[in-house]
Amino acid sequence: MSALVAGSLHLDVVLRAPKLPALDETVAGTAVDYVFGGKGGNQAVSAARMGANVHLIGRAGSDRFGDMIREALEPSGVNLSQLQLDKGPSGMSAAIVNADGEYGAVIVSAANLNIEADKLYVPDGTSLVLLQNEVPEEINLVMARRARAAGVQVWLNAAPARRLPNALVEALDLLIVNRVEAEFYAGTVPNTKMLITLGAEGVSYQGNHYPAFQIEVVSAHSAGDMFVGALAAQVDSGNEMASAIRFAQAAAASHVAAELDERVRLSPDSVSAFLEDHANR
Repeated sequence: MSALVAGSLHLDVVLRAPKLPALDETVAGTAVDYVFGGKGGNQAVSAARMGANVHLIGRAGSDRFGDMIREALEPSGVNLSQLQLDKGPSGMSAAIVNADGEYGAVIVSAANLNIEADKLYVPDGTSLVLLQNEVPEEINLVMARRARAAGVQVWLNAAPARRLPNALVEALDLLIVNRVEAEFYAGTVPNTKMLITLGAEGVSYQGNHYPAFQIEVVSAHSAGDMFVGALAAQVDSGNEMASAIRFAQAAAASHVAAELDERVRLSPDSVSAFLEDHANR
């Protein structure tokens, strides 16, 4: 089986600073990293790192950031046969991470807005299509319809929050949101299962609460994408949702507790070891 992730590709400029600046304030930073990102790219790589066979739909530009995006994807093990090339700039974001590991970010979508829908397909053997809201609504609709026609389940990580057309809602098997997005969608998706990520308070799903692991946070940047990618990998491999959620929480906890250059070494084995170590805590 395999998972298909259709979504955004960014090159993230991550700035370290004691705090996020207030309006009109300049804050002296301490470091800068150039990090592969975008919700689509992050979730695809996370799912592959956690053991899934992953295909990616996305679009990167012809600039240096596009080169860096492709260089980051090449060793990931993700199938890139549906990776499109744009003649313009790549998507990017600028994120500021404070001393507590919390962050704020601004994204510029660029090439992500130009994905060509007529070139997209659901590969044979796909069990799950994973979407997000950092690409045009048309792309999500096209992929959701093609997935349903192929008998493939559809997940939407509805971030950032935006109004969803009824045709897309009706095609969803799972809506993944944070607490702010959950409030935005309250009452608008009554027949869709919703999984709510609550940061340090854990996860809520189908009336059940899954407490978060208590760890020291280095950076929360892309933690949600690690969770979603790991969850998709677990469900794609046939695990029940309850155990998949717990594994995905452990993957996200391992992710936020690691330095940026250490995160590439996270694996199913290291996450399982984390789970075993924290089993009785």
